[in-house]
Parts: sequence; structure tokens; C-alpha cells
Amino acid sequence: TPALSSPLAKRASAPRESIAPRRAHVRASVVASASSKPAVVVLPGLGNCTEDYDEFASELEGRGFSATVAAVGRPDWLRNAAGLTQLAYWQGTLEPRPTVDWYLSRIADAIGAAKEKSGADRVALVAHSAGGWMSRVYMQDFGVDDIRCVVTLGSPLNAVPKDVPGVVDQTRGILTYVEANCAKPTELGVPVTCLAGKWLLGVETLGGAGDAAGFLVGQGYKQVCGSAAAWGDGITPVATAHLDGADNVTLEGVFHTPIGSSDERPWYGTPKVLDQWVDKLRVA
Repeated sequence: TPALSSPLAKRASAPRESIAPRRAHVRASVVASASSKPAVVVLPGLGNCTEDYDEFASELEGRGFSATVAAVGRPDWLRNAAGLTQLAYWQGTLEPRPTVDWYLSRIADAIGAAKEKSGADRVALVAHSAGGWMSRVYMQDFGVDDIRCVVTLGSPLNAVPKDVPGVVDQTRGILTYVEANCAKPTELGVPVTCLAGKWLLGVETLGGAGDAAGFLVGQGYKQVCGSAAAWGDGITPVATAHLDGADNVTLEGVFHTPIGSSDERPWYGTPKVLDQWVDKLRVA
């Protein structure tokens, strides 16, 4: 049980505005009859939509799970532009809520749908990319009673380093807030696994044509972890995808997103990669 000074205890003493499930937004990716199958809820990453994970959900179903993908359309991400109206955005001190309340609602919807579909009391959250830090916000404000484990896939989970020349916090302070205010994995009371892909090494300078991909990717890594010379999945550096207190796993040759993935460029949900970590979802 966390100490009274922990973030979870603070949540209990200062509840946030509730998120009411909206069943009309729920979309079960793969139809399944109620059963004793363990329930899995997939949380889409920034810019992704529900349909991007249909093959992944099917692979999970084939491995004995009841899979539900949270209902997110690509245009939904434009809702995050609401943060632009807040002074905190321009000051770099933006908090997740209320900007991402719409996504938290989709998490609640998907959990309810997954429990109903599977007959399970709790679900495993599989959170891709930005879905990882948003799952932390969800658990912080609404608890973990419905959750049995969490697995993040290439999620940026650590605050962007400050005072690094050329680095601008793309989250405008949200990851700093999450790091400071959300419960650590050891405080949640449920297993947390953080997967990082090791797809491409970033480089600091463009030394030749062969360095072009590493240079371009490295500039993206730098905006997240403060250094271009890092390994990552093409979007998220390994160091940023791992979280202190979690079961941190690095997967060789794994790309960030299902979009553009293939057997030659596998992402976290490609069958041969999924089989390396799927047992993390089998916890009771």
C-alpha cells in the first residue's frame, strides 16, 4: 500500500472531475463472445486511429485474449489543439487535463466494453506511444481497480530534459507534469512493463549520405531525450521509453508504429515480436 504522501494517496484526497463512459464511442476491433478470455485494451498512439490496430487485435485474439481497441479517429487528435488557448502552453507548464479528457473518456469506454465482452473483472492495458503517458494520467485520477497490468509500447514516459540547446518540449510541459505527479510503477499495485524498440541509432551530425536517416531520426530523439546520439524505435529513444520501477525490456530491430511496418520492419505488434512479450499480459 502506498504511503500517504504518494501520488495515489493525493489522488484519493483530491479527486478530479469524473469521466463518464460514452458507449456510443466504443468499437470492439474483433467480435468475440463473452468468455473467460483475459481482456486486453489497446490504447492508440498519437496520430493513430483504431483501425491501425486491427491486425494487432486479431493477433492477440489468436493467442487467447479478448482484445478491444479504444475508439480513436485521426481527426480526434485535433482536440489537443485546445491546449493552445492556455497560457500554460506558451509557458511550457501545460497539464494533461482538461486537454486530453476526451482520450481519458475513450479509455474508460474501452475498459467498460472489454469487461462486458470478455466477462473479465479487470483488463490489461496495452498502451502505444502517447497512449502510455495518458494511461498514467488515467490511472492517477481514476485508479487501477479495473486494471490487472500495463504494457507500454515505445511510449515517451520521462520528462524532456531542460536547458539543452536546441531542445523544445513538444508536450509543452505535460511530460514534466506526469513525471512529477503520476504514481511510479512501484506505487500502482499492478505490474508495469515498458517496451522499447532498438530500430535505428541517431547521430549528431550529417557526415555523409549514409548518415541521413540516422541524422534525421536523431534530431527527433534529441527533442525527446536531449541527445541525438541514442538508440530508439525511430520515434522514441530507448531511454525515454523505459521507466524507473517498471519491468523494462528492449527489443532488437523493432520499429515504432504499425503504419508502414512489415516483416522486414516489424513493430511491437508484429507476430514475431509480439511472441517475445505477450506473456507479460498473462498475469492474473
